[in-house]
Amino acid sequence: MTHRPLLVVSGTNRPGSVTLKVARAVLGHYAKLGVPAELYDLTDLPPDLFLPTAYAAKPAAFVAVQQRVVAAAGLHVVTPEYNGSFPGVLKYFIDMLKFPESFVHKPVAFVGVAGGVWGALRPVEQLQMVFAYRNAHLYPDRVFAPGVAAKLAADGSVTDPDLDARLAKQAEGFARFAHVLGGHAAGT
Repeated sequence: MTHRPLLVVSGTNRPGSVTLKVARAVLGHYAKLGVPAELYDLTDLPPDLFLPTAYAAKPAAFVAVQQRVVAAAGLHVVTPEYNGSFPGVLKYFIDMLKFPESFVHKPVAFVGVAGGVWGALRPVEQLQMVFAYRNAHLYPDRVFAPGVAAKLAADGSVTDPDLDARLAKQAEGFARFAHVLGGHAAGT
């Protein structure tokens, strides 16, 4: 049996973002578990996707991204908080993916990162509504990372043991969740 990878999505296109650093940390936890996982960074969205013509005909580079989303055993979305919500580019990414097959019955987990004390609670709850509308299976163990920049080393590694433990626990649980739902993401 082949094991389809999980897709960790860094939910902003801000270059060098803290979100990307946390997404890489999540990816590292999957690697430690032997769970196949890949990263998709929204900075890699093809520029042609932002042309009005992309609604009618997706650029070839985005078709490949679409295929990765559909083929993924599950999505692990890491989102920052921008103005009390998630970034517009993340919503646009979601909107440009095929309906309904991109998310229907797809396991999805969420990590919220923010400079403030709530750790992106609002954007994660808003994303849960969006993905529930698209009939995804929502993993209930969410991770919120308030004051996240102070919890990362210069190389992006997580220095806060509590945050690192919560990310590790979530990755392990989500891999099992996706496996039970048929995504075959669990290692071994």
